[in-house]
Amino acid sequence: MGKRVAKEVSIAVADAVAQCKVDVVSAYPITPQTHIVEHLAELVNNGELDAEYMPVESEHAAMSACIGAAATGARTFTSTSSQGLLLMYEMLPIASAFRLPIVMVIANRAISAPISIWNDHSDVMTMRDHGWIQTFAENGQEAVDLVYHAYRVAEKAMLPVAVNLDGFIVTHVVEPVEMLDQELVDKYIPPLRMKYKLDPKKPITMGAIGVPEIYTEAKKAQDEAFKSAYKVVVKAWQDFERISGRRYQPIETYRMEDAEVALVIMGSLAETAMNAVDSLREKGKRVGLVRIRLWRPFPTQDFLKAIAKVKALCVFDRALSFGATGGPVGIEIRSALFQSNKRPKVLNLVGALGGRDVTTEDFEEIFDRTFSFVKAKPRFAYEIIGAKE
Repeated sequence: MGKRVAKEVSIAVADAVAQCKVDVVSAYPITPQTHIVEHLAELVNNGELDAEYMPVESEHAAMSACIGAAATGARTFTSTSSQGLLLMYEMLPIASAFRLPIVMVIANRAISAPISIWNDHSDVMTMRDHGWIQTFAENGQEAVDLVYHAYRVAEKAMLPVAVNLDGFIVTHVVEPVEMLDQELVDKYIPPLRMKYKLDPKKPITMGAIGVPEIYTEAKKAQDEAFKSAYKVVVKAWQDFERISGRRYQPIETYRMEDAEVALVIMGSLAETAMNAVDSLREKGKRVGLVRIRLWRPFPTQDFLKAIAKVKALCVFDRALSFGATGGPVGIEIRSALFQSNKRPKVLNLVGALGGRDVTTEDFEEIFDRTFSFVKAKPRFAYEIIGAKE
């Protein structure tokens, strides 16, 4: 399948992008994603990657260049983080509405103010409704595999894909990673063939004005395509398992077979939470973990199946939704539960903001709180944790 090597995850991600034989890399540096695009620049400069490398003047320009390149049928890549993602904001819904198979890696980082270069999920939560397929990695191997997966999904669904990995916690760590052999990558990600693209020989229009008589229809069609992408995502993971032996699912569980309470989480902290699950299981407590791998389109039925037997959930958010009734993931979970007759109580906690540590012991305390919540009167509670008084 491939050789197992120790690499900084950012470097491994860049190598995976290169293996996908991208045609255009459009990049602007921002901590903590810079190592990804720096290494791609080195590969292009050294002749190891035959691609056009565009060092643009801003993240807005980076996404604009990707849109232009992808519209001509080029395989494209960019990467960003935090304020850089926000600067792309104007272009993100255009990429999805144009049905362009752009792949972007987001090194998740807190957004300002105050200025923070450390990790949480406040950046990516700003784009959850812009029509981008979104996945989350917990470690370096998953980050690499999700890059391969992103290109297969993007080019079959004709929609952009964002791969999320926690800044510094994942991006800057050296881990053992198994890269796929190039022949397997070539088989998994064949050359891009777009039915509709900008071509002087066959002119088409992109970006025309949407008058009221057609705008709703256009958005309805986009929504149907986005919902249909779920099957493409799952099939691409099944195909990936056949060539690599590594299995991914929209919702992944850990020790949930007889769990009474469960923690719902995504990103690198899931691995810390697994240690807490193991520790509490040794003490006879029936706890489990639900990890959201596919954030958009949200896999409602997979999630409901995973939590069908629990009495209470703790949804751990890593971003705030100011003035709302919960964190972004917590609100999503409550909406999903409304479609089911089996509704466990939900404790929605927001924590680990701006890179604050959450330890195994912290998660054990969170599980204990969730057990206590089973007998509490309210069915839902929301709280920001970790703030010092």
